[in-house]
Amino acid sequence: MFSEIYYLVRSKTDGRYLAAKINSDRTGYLLLFREHFDALTYLNTHATEVANRFAVESVPGSQIGNLLKRWDFNGVGVVSDPLLPKIEFLQKD
Repeated sequence: MFSEIYYLVRSKTDGRYLAAKINSDRTGYLLLFREHFDALTYLNTHATEVANRFAVESVPGSQIGNLLKRWDFNGVGVVSDPLLPKIEFLQKD
């Protein structure tokens, strides 16, 4: 996981990352995509009317832990199928 590159969706307006919130959780899980086109597919499928308000950025796996701490996320959600969507949630320790 640390040597891979992941793609994140970030708001152009306020800089917040796209996250999945489970059970009204305050911070949620940072959504990670394995490919740039998967992130774009997710946006264009599930947020068509606001997709232009977001940008896709890449981040090395070694920086994920720092993002989780800085933004106080509970963990990550790795999106394996952006159309359904199918997400594997991993909680940080």
